[in-house]
Formats: sequence, structure tokens, C-alpha cells
Amino acid sequence: MRELLRSTTVYRAFSRPQGDLPHFTLAVFPDGRYLRALLKACAAAFFGAEEGSRTARLIESESFADCIVLPPAGGKFTAEIASGMAEESLLRPVEREKKLFVLDALDTATPLVQNKLLKLLEEPPQGVYFLAGATAEYGVLPTVCSRAAVYTEPRFSEAAVAAALSRCHAGEAGHKEAAAACGGVYSVAEDLLAGGGEDFRLAAAFLTGEDREAICRAVGESKRPSFFAAVRLLLRDALFVRAGQGGYAASQTQAVRAVAARYPAGVLTAALDATAQAEREVKFNANFAQAALTLALRISKEEQIWRQSS
Repeated sequence: MRELLRSTTVYRAFSRPQGDLPHFTLAVFPDGRYLRALLKACAAAFFGAEEGSRTARLIESESFADCIVLPPAGGKFTAEIASGMAEESLLRPVEREKKLFVLDALDTATPLVQNKLLKLLEEPPQGVYFLAGATAEYGVLPTVCSRAAVYTEPRFSEAAVAAALSRCHAGEAGHKEAAAACGGVYSVAEDLLAGGGEDFRLAAAFLTGEDREAICRAVGESKRPSFFAAVRLLLRDALFVRAGQGGYAASQTQAVRAVAARYPAGVLTAALDATAQAEREVKFNANFAQAALTLALRISKEEQIWRQSS
């Protein structure tokens, strides 16, 4: 994963000489699970900390005096934390000439909290810098974004994710399928590998008509968006097979062939659109089980329309 994080534009910006580094940087990175890791990697680069050095270890453990990582791991960004930042920013650095505030998941902070930070972000004390992270820019107030140098990181390529999986999960099968299905988000690829590919098994059962209600309940209990990613890949590969372009598919497993045999191309195309809609709904906090059930109903409706018209 380290190699993926170091390939981002924001990391490269923090690795350059810092004479022109803005006092406030916002990194928009779609992988919430690894957002904090990216920010700490940038912080280590900011302080010129070599891998394995004392400073790098302290930053990683969030205990380096001149690098304040907020909120505490697992905590929420509160108004009290925002107020404390203003006081902390006035204190001189302990070990270095600069002080860096690392603000994790700023998009989850309320507008009230973000507004409390505005003046500090716009006019910080000399030698004070801010690095904030968000999984989506729309969660950060426009007034906050306007004060920042914004780096919107693209999703990783399929090849880059597959290479990272081969390094970090060498003993597991399914790297190619997980990389193809994850949409460029590494944590989703890891979820797709978990349990020996359980998401793909559930997706295959879901699409071939086995007890969909039970599968929807299981999806609701696990709350794993990787299930929808697995459904999307099976539909995509089945469409390739159906169109006689199986060479473009990530795999041609029995499940892919079964889905291709069951659904005509028009239904597969509509099902792909419906799956993308389900993923968007889940992203905006829709109930997982309900999103899966709605998807099943949409696919069944498309299948029924096709049967009636054929």
C-alpha cells in the first residue's frame, strides 16, 4: 500500500522542497480506510523523515510533538477540537521550525466546526501549516475549499491495485478480479478478497436467482459496498461474454457464464446501471439490505419486460 500512497500527487507535492508549499492543503482521496495513512505519509515527507527514522515512527504513532493529528483515531471532529487548535497553533514548535496540523476526514465535520476553523486556516501563525483529508470535496464547505490548495486524487488504475494486492496479499487468489471490480479503491479490493471471495459467491447467487431475500439480509448485516462491486463485475464480464468479447473480461468463471446465459444483453446493460445507482445510494447512507433488495427488484423487472417482449 505504501507504493500506492506515494504515487499520489499530494504526496509528491509534500516530497518537494517546501519553499512554495501553501499553508493549507486539502487532499481529496476516495479511500476512507487509507485516508489517514496517506495524510501521515505526507506529514513524514513534510518533515523530511526518512522511512524507519525516529521522526517517521513518531508521526506514524501520532506522537510527534510538531505534527498534531486530529481528531484522535476513531473520534469525531468536534467544536472543542477546533477551539483547541487555535490555542495549540500559538505555541512554538518543539523540535522543528514548523508545525503541521493533520486533519483527518474533514468532510465529516459539521458546518459549525468547519466554520470555526475558517479564520485559523486563512491566517495561521507563522510556521503553522495544515493538511486536511476528505473522501469527497462536496462534504467540505466551499469557503474552506477556497482557502486550500486542493489535490483531488484519481482512483488507482486496475494494474496498480493488482500489483499492490500481489505485494500485500500474496497468498490469496482472485487479485485480478478484485482489482477489476474495486473501482480503483484499494480497500474495496481487499474486501473483495476477504473470506476467499465471499462477495463474488454472494453476487453470483444473487444474480442467478438463489434466495435473494436471504442474500439481501446478509448484505445488510455485513454493510460491505464490495458486494455491489462484485455484482457490477459479474454483470460486466457476463455482458462481454454475451457480446462475444470474452477476452476483455476479468474472468470467465462458471458464475460469469451462468449470468451470461440467463440474461440478454439489454437486461445486463440495465442491471449495470441499476447496480451503479445502488452503489450511489449506499454511498449516501442508504440501508444496505434495502439497496440490495431494490436492485433485485429492478433486475427482475427488466427481466420480465424482456420476456414479455420476446
